[in-house]
Amino acid sequence: MIQKIKRYQFLFEELVKRDFKRKYKRTVLGMAWSILSPLLMLLVMRLVFTQFFGRDTPYYTTYLFCGNLVFAYFNESTSQGMTSLIGNAGIFTRVNLPKYLFLFSKNVQTLINFGLTLCVFFVFCAFDHILFTWKIVCLIYPICCLALFNIGVGLILSALFVFFRDIQYLWSIFTQLLLYMSAVFYTIDRYSPMVKRLFLLNPVYLFIRYFRKIVIEATIPTIWFHMLMLADVAIVLGLGCWMYKKYNHRFLYYV
Repeated sequence: MIQKIKRYQFLFEELVKRDFKRKYKRTVLGMAWSILSPLLMLLVMRLVFTQFFGRDTPYYTTYLFCGNLVFAYFNESTSQGMTSLIGNAGIFTRVNLPKYLFLFSKNVQTLINFGLTLCVFFVFCAFDHILFTWKIVCLIYPICCLALFNIGVGLILSALFVFFRDIQYLWSIFTQLLLYMSAVFYTIDRYSPMVKRLFLLNPVYLFIRYFRKIVIEATIPTIWFHMLMLADVAIVLGLGCWMYKKYNHRFLYYV
């Protein structure tokens, strides 16, 4: 796979550039929306949820930003990845090339957006009097896992979207439900141990929880937590790769 990406490096770079230009085409602020969008969402969430959930939560702005940051990256990456095949059908139906390149280009674009927002996040942490330690380096692990997880989900969604166009509406509803199930704006401290363990079945919550433990609590999660996150990534990525390999030729007949 890496060799094929190097072989089509020029095309891959052009796809990433095209996705950036297309996303911010005819906008006044351009790439600034990559930063403003999550900040405006954070402002809305803070105004709405502070009175209900944030009164007794230390560093609630940072706590809320962690959840919004991770979930927004997941949502944007998977939603754009879902349409990567259909949106580029005019290319791969004429030229024989790896179809996953289109999905990867979408993920690179959203990863760059995430990186820009992450820089703003660290500035907000400083304003919220968060003390950074060497453990902040450990954020590399959940970021890499989340990027691979998004690729895996994108592979699955883009393959399903070719055959079932209804998947875009189902995914929109599912992500709304997932938002409320990922403890983005509330804590799970008051729930029973059994319910807390059920939250660990949600991979998005794992990524959010990892960020909060490193940034706010300055503690590194357990090895078991790391392994659980890695298992989620391996399962989703493996399933996505299998679907692309199995239905690679059938994509041409449905786009």
